[in-house]
Amino acid sequence: MEKKREETPDVRVRGVFVFLRGSAKIYLMNGLEYTLNLPFIVRRAWPVEPCGLFIQRVVESWELEESKQSGSEPLTTIFTLTSPFAEPSVIGITDNIRGGMDARPPKMKPNYAADPVSLPPDERILWVSPEARTLTPSLIVTLNSELNRISLWRYIYAPPPSSVKPSRSTPGSHHTKRSSMSGNTSAHLRHKNATSEELRHSPDKTETRRTGTLPGLAPTLTTTTTMADLMSGNIAGGAISQSQWNLPVKLSLDPSGKFDLSSNLNKMALSSEPVNLDDVPDPAEEVRLKPLYWAEKLHEEIIPEPATADCDNISVAIFDTRIIATSARSLLGICLPATETLLFYEIAWEKPGILRVKSLSSLRARAISPVVATRERISDLLVLKPEGNLVLLTHGSLELPLDVVLPAPTTSGTATQATKEQRIVGLSHALRSSASLQLSDGSMARISLDMTSQDTLVRDCMQMLALTIPADPFFTLHQSLLRRWSLSGFSCADGAEFRAFEDALWEVLGLDVGEQLGSPNNEGSPAWQKLTSNASIARFREDPALRKLRLPGSSTCDAPFRKTIPRPTTTHAAVLFALHHVAEDKRLALTRMQDVNRLAPFICRLAMIVRPEWADYWKRLCPNAMPIWPPHFATDDILPVWPPDMTAILYGRLNNPDWQVPWSNSYAFASRFDLEASWAFGRTDPLAHTSAFTTLCKTLTDKQWEGRALDTRSRAVAALQFMDLTGLQLDNLRRFPLGIAAPFREALRTCQLSPGGDWTVSAYHLIGRNDLAEGFTDSPAVATNSGYRTVREFLVSGSCAMQFGIKPISVSFQHPAMGRKTSLQCVEEVQRAVTGDHSRVTGVEFDLDDFTRMRFGQDRRLEDVARMLCSANVHFVRTPDRPELNEADQLREQQHAVHRITERILALPLGRAIFTFGTMATVTKESFAIPKIEYSIRVQPSNILYTPEVVKIAPEHVSWGEFHNGVAAGLRISSQAQTIESSWIKFNRPSELTPEHAGFLYALGLTGHLREMLTWHTFGYLTPKHDMTSIGVLLGLAAANIGSSNKHVTKLIAVHTPALLPTPDVDLNVPLIAQSAGLMGIGLLYLGTKHRRMAEVCLNQISRRDLYQPDISNEYREAYTLSAALACGMVLLGKGTSTPADLVVQNRLRLLIHGEPRLVENGKPRRPTFDVNITSPAASVALGLMYLRTERQDVADILAIPTTLEGLNSIQPNFLTIRAMARAMIMWDKIAPTKAWLMAQLPRAVVEAMDSRFRGKKVDDAYELAYYNILAGSCFAIGLKYAGSAREEAYWLLLQYWDMFSQVAFTTGVAYDHRIKRAALREGLNVISLAMGMVMTGTGEVNCLRRFRYAYGVHNPQVRYGCFTATSMSIGLLFLGGGRYTLGTSNASIACMVAAFYPRFPQTPADNKAYLQAYRHLWVLAVEPRCLVARDVDSREIVYLPIKVKVKDGDQVGTAQMIAPTLVPEIDRVLSIRVDTPRYWPFYLDIANFPHHRESLLRSQTLFVKRRTAFLTYMEDPKGSRSLFVRSGSGTGDAATLDFPQATDIKTHPATDLHDFIASSSNDPLFLAFADKLCGDDGETPEERLFQAYCHAALLDCMLQDKSQTLQSLLTAFHFRVMSPQSAYFPLRLQDLRFATEFYSKVYDRKFSGRAENNPRPPLIRETTLSGALHVLDKKLDAYRETELFKQLLVRYAHGHGIPSFPEGSPEWMASRNLSWYLERNSVPASTLLTLLRDLAQKARQECLGAPAPAGTTNAEILDIGIKEVAHATGTQMTTAMGTGWTVRSLEEVMRAWQSS
Repeated sequence: MEKKREETPDVRVRGVFVFLRGSAKIYLMNGLEYTLNLPFIVRRAWPVEPCGLFIQRVVESWELEESKQSGSEPLTTIFTLTSPFAEPSVIGITDNIRGGMDARPPKMKPNYAADPVSLPPDERILWVSPEARTLTPSLIVTLNSELNRISLWRYIYAPPPSSVKPSRSTPGSHHTKRSSMSGNTSAHLRHKNATSEELRHSPDKTETRRTGTLPGLAPTLTTTTTMADLMSGNIAGGAISQSQWNLPVKLSLDPSGKFDLSSNLNKMALSSEPVNLDDVPDPAEEVRLKPLYWAEKLHEEIIPEPATADCDNISVAIFDTRIIATSARSLLGICLPATETLLFYEIAWEKPGILRVKSLSSLRARAISPVVATRERISDLLVLKPEGNLVLLTHGSLELPLDVVLPAPTTSGTATQATKEQRIVGLSHALRSSASLQLSDGSMARISLDMTSQDTLVRDCMQMLALTIPADPFFTLHQSLLRRWSLSGFSCADGAEFRAFEDALWEVLGLDVGEQLGSPNNEGSPAWQKLTSNASIARFREDPALRKLRLPGSSTCDAPFRKTIPRPTTTHAAVLFALHHVAEDKRLALTRMQDVNRLAPFICRLAMIVRPEWADYWKRLCPNAMPIWPPHFATDDILPVWPPDMTAILYGRLNNPDWQVPWSNSYAFASRFDLEASWAFGRTDPLAHTSAFTTLCKTLTDKQWEGRALDTRSRAVAALQFMDLTGLQLDNLRRFPLGIAAPFREALRTCQLSPGGDWTVSAYHLIGRNDLAEGFTDSPAVATNSGYRTVREFLVSGSCAMQFGIKPISVSFQHPAMGRKTSLQCVEEVQRAVTGDHSRVTGVEFDLDDFTRMRFGQDRRLEDVARMLCSANVHFVRTPDRPELNEADQLREQQHAVHRITERILALPLGRAIFTFGTMATVTKESFAIPKIEYSIRVQPSNILYTPEVVKIAPEHVSWGEFHNGVAAGLRISSQAQTIESSWIKFNRPSELTPEHAGFLYALGLTGHLREMLTWHTFGYLTPKHDMTSIGVLLGLAAANIGSSNKHVTKLIAVHTPALLPTPDVDLNVPLIAQSAGLMGIGLLYLGTKHRRMAEVCLNQISRRDLYQPDISNEYREAYTLSAALACGMVLLGKGTSTPADLVVQNRLRLLIHGEPRLVENGKPRRPTFDVNITSPAASVALGLMYLRTERQDVADILAIPTTLEGLNSIQPNFLTIRAMARAMIMWDKIAPTKAWLMAQLPRAVVEAMDSRFRGKKVDDAYELAYYNILAGSCFAIGLKYAGSAREEAYWLLLQYWDMFSQVAFTTGVAYDHRIKRAALREGLNVISLAMGMVMTGTGEVNCLRRFRYAYGVHNPQVRYGCFTATSMSIGLLFLGGGRYTLGTSNASIACMVAAFYPRFPQTPADNKAYLQAYRHLWVLAVEPRCLVARDVDSREIVYLPIKVKVKDGDQVGTAQMIAPTLVPEIDRVLSIRVDTPRYWPFYLDIANFPHHRESLLRSQTLFVKRRTAFLTYMEDPKGSRSLFVRSGSGTGDAATLDFPQATDIKTHPATDLHDFIASSSNDPLFLAFADKLCGDDGETPEERLFQAYCHAALLDCMLQDKSQTLQSLLTAFHFRVMSPQSAYFPLRLQDLRFATEFYSKVYDRKFSGRAENNPRPPLIRETTLSGALHVLDKKLDAYRETELFKQLLVRYAHGHGIPSFPEGSPEWMASRNLSWYLERNSVPASTLLTLLRDLAQKARQECLGAPAPAGTTNAEILDIGIKEVAHATGTQMTTAMGTGWTVRSLEEVMRAWQSS
């Protein structure tokens, strides 16, 4: 079990600093607040990156006088503050800083912190650069008033390297701590108002150290130091890591996430390495202020003295930060109002990462402010001229004049006169695009200069043109755009900004408005015609509800065209090329296709001038782009004939990987035309979609990478990694067209089916494997539901009907285990929550209903155990009806039975603590409810209620019962609970210390929470000397810091343990029982460390002289001796060797085991110095722990069992149990779960005697008692070795001997010898019960439970408290933590189990004479969370899941078949876990090879799985007979319905109850809504019924193949079928359909299916589904292409005559639109190419026909076929056609058109 919670990473939190005189308040955004004292007055402060702020202090007058008198340099005036718990430090001066740009870490010169020099005190900060972005440098501008010098500095954050030798810290070795402050600095007055986990907000860890305590020296214990601080060396005032303390011991973790205090703690033995004094820092150096920020001077300049005198009004601004080509640069302006001068500097990054400053020409200005006015993310400079007017410096230092209308005057006089007098005198408070104007009348006015493009299309066009045309024309364009847009008041109305952009661009290009080439005016009323000019008319045209309405003609048809110019320039071609690519990029996003229709008319008009073929291209895609078809006329070849078609280019790359993509990035557009780009918007790529898709297509088709051949999956993984790197998400894929997204969806599908084990969480989300993403996240879902219902319960409840309009699930499909709570249970829960009545808390409540339902949901065993172990309810006992007894005797017999039941009640908390361990994951801030023990007992059949007053329970019995009850309540709190603080512990302290609260503190220590307790709270518990509280606190602190050798806890224990003091004989007035706890605390604290001093102290205390004779003051002497022995064994745990020091300990233990030799002095026997009857069992345990697993036969022989009757009579029989156990612990590897090994532990004489005894012969009782005790000890050893393993051989062996012992142990014979044997058997039965519980821990095994339940019900007079204790703990072990935990077998775990289950059981609840009962709870330190749980990631339900666990056992490797939830072997033995079932997505945890797989398993012990949608869970459908495959097996027409939709009767489908199945199999209410709304059978029209049938088939197809992401794609395919050809988006969507069809028909099977690797898989969308949709559209087109009007237009087009405009809605207009459809669908070359091909064909026919061979032929038919093939190939190659290119049928039609006149 992990004892230390993970340390939260450092985070940066925004906050507000309020500086007062001598102090400051800090208010953070997360709700925390701090107060800190400052030894100076703050003049001003500036926030800096990456954290903290710069502070300029006020220089007092007395400082100046003192400095002048002494001649010394004044103290520094500039400080930095990086954390609320860090002292202010200075800014150091350095040089040669490199890097720090574009996320590159800065580099400093070597030894830069060797002799730091701070900024001179004469420097005054004028300005610090605001929060740095990627390109903005971190700058400081200072002024030296004495020298009239302005300096420009660059600063970086670079903490100096630690002066202490670094030491690697292991994960988990740091505990989340509350920071505390020392008492000798200003930080000690700081106050916080938050939890300890939230204190670290700065990346500066080392600087939280306080100057009051020096590293390398002992920490100072203060009143605010926590035990967690003390444990990990956290001195007062900051967290000091292990590396800072330079400890010789490095703590490590075992595989279960806790301290490996056995094998791995060998490193914690005494180290002979001497302390290196060079590692201890010089205290003087430590006290000095170490710089965290460093500054380098870049430039300095002398300014006039008047400017220096007016330094308060100097303003500084950085602006126009952008990348020009490949280098970043910024402009810095410094305004000197006194001289009305604006100094300019250019700050540029040079290649080595050096920042250079260049002085530019100055301007006249009165004030400046940076504002984001014209370009997003790039600041401009607002300048106030001396004349009082405002200008905007943008695009470098180009001026953009501003006309600002000032507000109405507030002065008296006429308005006109006041307006003339009022002017702007200053600027202030600039924030993004706003600034405040200071007016001459003293008033202020706020203006907003947000002139950035609000239209995304305009913004992308401007960014593209900035990368294409030079700076001067682009600035003219931008200026004209802003001027024209301002005329409309910067309107954001539809199209306003774009129209301004069009006019501005035409003006820059030098083109004038020409004639109107539009269609004739439409008929209709004036209002109807006015609607035509509205830009929103296009929206109405696409409304399905208004599709039949005859709307007015579009304004696009009347768009003005431009007069042609004699010769287009390179700039015209560059602009056309750039805008064409912007439009192509918009085509690649569904949400931006409307921008294509807006931009296409502009491109067409420009193309008519530059390249008419490009207008032809866009006329096909956007029929409304222009009313005419361009005729053929000659143009210059500045641009290619046919424009780049990105869909065809992407398809070409997918189809032919060897084809080089004709694509150059947008940054090279200007060089293509020999132009120099302006880079006005920096290095911003407006073609993000195009660039990403090009790279993805290249990645998906690369054959090799780094010389290694790539298969289908490798290419898919590479594409996934690129998408993950660029931040692509599933929502982005949904915005892409169907065809464009198809290759990427198929790649993700490939990764989804076979995911890797080392991908990022975002990559798993991208492929839809949120199960893997959840499993590998840092904070996965916990096992509790925090009071919220699961998704499944929500669907069953019917609440979904109210929120989603969905009918609830039918009863037949509801979860079979979803039982509802009764009304009484609901009422009781509410009462407990509202009233906080502790009496209503039973202590067996579980917040793990879903887990327990799956783990033990088939019966009521868990409820039965909770009933047995509950001590908060009235218990019932049935006494036998004995009529021969009189009433008094019957009453006496009832009272005896009641007394036994009372003892059983007092023992129940011991088992309940195990049963409910860690079941409470969260704790509220309210007082913690500890259930009260109910002592009332009702006797049946007389129905008499015995109350505590009648029973008269001894007070000491009640005290220990309440102690255990408090432990049980405290152990319910999980060790991972994050809300346990010292204040919460103090809040729960009662007014008077009670045993119950003492147990609660002990439990908090066992789970590690007691480390949070402040030291003065700890003293408050120990000072009253309440025995049980002292025991609980000492043992709790030791357990919380187990194995750490913490010195401060040692001191606390030493105060209560005289043996640890220099004078052990001093009387501390500490009872012996508390001293015993102190010794055990030492054992826990130094567990496995082999600390010689502590081992020697504990060894000496085993034979403490003053305990030889029993008296009233040492009644606990046996418990003290055992505590000392256990502590000694724990300190030397498994570290026994043959060294002289160990031999001394071994010989001493031998003496304590066998006793001192009988010596005679002066004729009298020498008096022994110790009682061997007390020391022998204790020393035996110590020897066994010391030589644990060492296989030392010579040491085991020390514990030899006597073989003769005389020897057996000379030793107490119960000692044999201890010796057998200790011998087996030493010879650990020889322990075997066989009867032969058990018999081998018995002396031959005992075996022979018992053989005679079983044959009916009488033997000496010593043999029989030895037989029972040795068997019990050996069984206990088996239980230790196989603890938590559920090993079948060990289980059946222990079960057999349990049955044998129980046959006699529960008898009621009265003979004396029978009573002796029965007592031994009962003790042995207790030991075997615990051993069986250890082996079967957490399994809940029924056979064990039946036997323990029988033992639980036995309450005859011979059964005492010890039997109840063993039975209760055994029952609890079976269900440890509700079945979520088990026991480990590390050395530390074994030691703790020996201490907890020590085979010595008390007679009464208050019997602590031989064994301190508080040790019974040390099993907590041996707990490991090894219950593997499978949780559905969608529903958050725990599910049954078959898994295959590969386990390593020595040199052998095997695979175990298990069903989760289940207990798995120890993590060291587990190699991998595989989920391989058709019901869930495949899952593989490679624990041996991937460390983060191991970490994820240790973190939550949860496998997050994702169920396939076609299956139900194993609980709902154990045999798989209700899966969708079975239910829809005869529905073979579903695929055909997708290809050829037809209205069918859904009710006849075998999956007619689709709604109920989806509700039970899917956890997404949207699927349920889809089935409800779209898959019904209530369609009124044939079209509706057809759509419902299609949706039904689509949903079944997606569920059968578990491809829910394809559902929208199938709906899109259906939309293609019914899409109106009159839609403005029809050609664009048609091309999308063509792309998808071509991809699935020609590319998928070769490149994406995996068939090349013999691992084929079906596509997400069948090719026939898309081909069917395309076929439907082709049938519609065939009807149009046969009309005469269409043929006439085709003839005109084929001859290059052009097609004029027609009235909208006329047959000619329809035919013209259908021509666009026809040309696009058949990939017909442009009219210009057709004319060229026609001429070539005619010429070839004339030259070849009739000419002699081989140049000619006389066969005209063959010649025509050859000419047609050449024309087809040439036409296809001259255009970037997609797929098969120009169709043959269309070629024939064009050739017939050529032949027409």
